[in-house]
Amino acid sequence: MGVRVSTVAAGLALLGAGAAHAGDVTVTLDGVQARGGTVYVTLQTEGEFMQRAGLAQRVDSPQAGAVTVTFRDVPAGAYALSAFHDENGDQRMQASPIGVPTEGWAMSNADALRGPPTFDVVSIQIGEDGAALSETMRYWDGQPPMR
Repeated sequence: MGVRVSTVAAGLALLGAGAAHAGDVTVTLDGVQARGGTVYVTLQTEGEFMQRAGLAQRVDSPQAGAVTVTFRDVPAGAYALSAFHDENGDQRMQASPIGVPTEGWAMSNADALRGPPTFDVVSIQIGEDGAALSETMRYWDGQPPMR
């Protein structure tokens, strides 16, 4: 009887050995402005990037300062973090005639952007133990962006 139990236990242990590890990802967005609306925060894989897919959190009527959200049990891998402040409630990023976002936004590796975002530029690696990420919201002041 003892042999059977230990054989089953060993088999179950081996099944779990190949499972992907998942950790929590805590995201802090600094520089949020109190403009009403909703701040949407997403973590997306390459296949989900810039689509209505992926892991998402929302903060309604954010206060000025920092906003923090936590994604639970995120499998290790490459992700893009993005956020936008939907001030008018239409669930779309508003842009100026020259394509500059007119609602607040943040993205992983945003300082490296020199045009529309690509997954290769903005992706980050999330490890088995999760991560703590911090990005600054950007709000357009009506002036052409400086590079």
